[in-house]
Amino acid sequence: MISTALIIFAIVVVILLYIAAVYNSLVVARNRTQEAWSDIDVQLKRRYDLIPNLVETVKGYAAHESGTFEKVIQARNAAMSAQGAKAKAEAENVLAGTLKTLFALAENYPELKASANFLELQRELRDTEDKIQASRRFYNGNAMELKTKIESFPSNIFANLLGFKPMEFFEIEDESQKQAPKVDFKN
Repeated sequence: MISTALIIFAIVVVILLYIAAVYNSLVVARNRTQEAWSDIDVQLKRRYDLIPNLVETVKGYAAHESGTFEKVIQARNAAMSAQGAKAKAEAENVLAGTLKTLFALAENYPELKASANFLELQRELRDTEDKIQASRRFYNGNAMELKTKIESFPSNIFANLLGFKPMEFFEIEDESQKQAPKVDFKN
């Protein structure tokens, strides 16, 4: 009688330990994914901070192009206020397109292309774009790991019971937007 009770107790303890291990692995995966999203957010904020300086620098040489400047600022503001990975990615696509327009505009002003301030802003923006891309890969890798844990048996049972949800991937859908905008004007 006592040995049967010990066996049942041991089985219950093992099951509880397994549940705790699954729960902890899900929490770790979720926290890593949230941390990775935070890295993307930091890089996007850095880019958002660079854009007004870039616009002001270009304005000094091409003041009559106000429509382009307004579109860039509107796209920046929309990207800053977008919530969630999907909405943020869509807003970032629009912003990248307006930045390409701004850089195409700069092609028409040789003095601007030679400006030390403009060249430094280009360098910083290129560096930021590279960091965003690396952060996006890191985030998507963590989001995939979390999703796999949530969908894999038997952890999917506990994930559903405990309310774990997969996180959206941060993807840029337009092939032309997958690369950082060209910012090298040293022709």
